[in-house]
Amino acid sequence: MSHNGWTDKDPSFAAVSKFPSFEYSNKQLKRAGKIIASDLVWTDETAPVIREAFQIANSWRDAHAYPMRSLRFSVLHHMRKAELKGITAARLKRMQAIRRKLRRIKLGLNQLQDLGGCRVILPSISDVHRLVGLLRENIHHTIRAEDDYIANPKDDGYRSHHLIFSYQGKGKTEIYTGKRIELQVRTRLQHAWATAVEAVGLFRGEDLKSHSGSEEWLRLFKLLSAEFAETEVCPVPPDSMDKQERIREIRELERALDAISVLENIRHGVRGTDYPLMHGYRPTHYLIRYDHATKTVHVEPHTGATIAAQSYGNAEALGNQIDGQSQTVVLVEVDKIENLKAAYPNYFGDVDYFKNQLRAITQGQAAVEYAAVPRQPPPKPAGPYGDLSWLRARRFPGPSLSKK
Repeated sequence: MSHNGWTDKDPSFAAVSKFPSFEYSNKQLKRAGKIIASDLVWTDETAPVIREAFQIANSWRDAHAYPMRSLRFSVLHHMRKAELKGITAARLKRMQAIRRKLRRIKLGLNQLQDLGGCRVILPSISDVHRLVGLLRENIHHTIRAEDDYIANPKDDGYRSHHLIFSYQGKGKTEIYTGKRIELQVRTRLQHAWATAVEAVGLFRGEDLKSHSGSEEWLRLFKLLSAEFAETEVCPVPPDSMDKQERIREIRELERALDAISVLENIRHGVRGTDYPLMHGYRPTHYLIRYDHATKTVHVEPHTGATIAAQSYGNAEALGNQIDGQSQTVVLVEVDKIENLKAAYPNYFGDVDYFKNQLRAITQGQAAVEYAAVPRQPPPKPAGPYGDLSWLRARRFPGPSLSKK
């Protein structure tokens, strides 16, 4: 039986009981949001209160896992019907990012619209427009808000099409009604730009995504975004200057930052740790842990949303995510592990596509719109285990600003 884009055979419908639900009251939620947004002072008296606040916040975040899965399956359904090639992924928002957002925009925890987020990466701008149109007309969840950052790029150069959906459930799934999920629809070129911003930020120990860090790198990213926008025949970010001046400044910034060499160091610098997968084992979620000190990424697969969410909370606490910076931890959902690196390349140092575009532009060539999302068949398992050797790379040698 069909349910507006998903069926009873979908795991998201068949296993509702295996997904977390919110276990507290709205009053407790609002109070918890105020506590986690504040400056935390740990004493014997405050520690139990703070811990409870984070338990409540985690429960609220985790309750978005089912609506997030359902929305992603609905999007996949419409992509398949329209024969659109691309990659979908989803993630539950990191607690550190939740705290930062609560402080910045002064909203309650219950008002955040991106605790659950889905991402679609498509080959071309025409594919993006087509999918967005299909979703507007056919998906049964309510569109609460829409921001077209492709038609109206952000000042920093960010471009993507965002839709906020309010989940509409029935029967067993009615407990999730009203949960808001953000959907980002973007091209491969836009995705390369956005994830390169995060990868360089991780490399430098700066939050470039939130405009904190090197002004030169932020300027370079903005100018490159304008080049990418012109390639896709889309509006350029504000104050991007004319093309000749823009190319001149891109070349100057690339030389000053030695940007191509830095991107090359990032590509070779992240070291992955293998996690053996039994042949035939099909995880639904992956816990990514990026260690800032060792530049090591560890991927831990899970088959159940509830256990995965519990591991997420534990890993955040272990990695000192509440106030520290020792690890970046995120729980993501993809159809298969081969899509993990394509959807979240920033955690694996995969900046090749962006680096090649930058090199072409500095050599006087235009950026190139991606013709098709690359698809590599999964390697045949050696023995009883799957192969995660694609995670491995040379150990990160440390930032290098030496000239090429």
